[in-house]
Amino acid sequence: MTEGLVHIYCGGGKGKTTAALGLALRAAGSGQRVLLLQFLKDGSSSEFVSLSHVPGVEVVPQAKAFGFTWTLSEEEKAQARDYYTGLLEDAFARGGEFGLLVLDEALGACAAGLLEEGRLLALLAGRPEGLEVVLTGRGPSQALLAAADYVTEMRAVKHPYERGVPARLGIEY
Repeated sequence: MTEGLVHIYCGGGKGKTTAALGLALRAAGSGQRVLLLQFLKDGSSSEFVSLSHVPGVEVVPQAKAFGFTWTLSEEEKAQARDYYTGLLEDAFARGGEFGLLVLDEALGACAAGLLEEGRLLALLAGRPEGLEVVLTGRGPSQALLAAADYVTEMRAVKHPYERGVPARLGIEY
């Protein structure tokens, strides 16, 4: 069996999720099973709707959306931590069934304190043999960067949001 590696797509630029999901399509096209989870999002992004119809790809539906991290009360943050930890634990428990696990915005959830980084690191270290894992988001810690085999940083050079163009369906979400 091929060694499963850890990928990080991070940075302030557009394309982190897009790159991760491109890899998911590539893996599915090669016959691998893919499991996709989202953190900090409500599961309605167009790419997840499409990927849920691709054979071999399983998208974990978001049963609960928590809103923007800066608007959450301490109680809501605790609920989000419990929910996200459960998603993460379940994904790694099922990891042996898949060739690729995509944890979209897991880095942002860790940075916001809504996902316990130590637990994520332990699960990465103990992942099933051959399981490839992709983490996306902003602000990865040095420990997460060290645990990764690939690190790609997206850097915004120019973005239409800077001139007032809002996020567009099918392009940004």
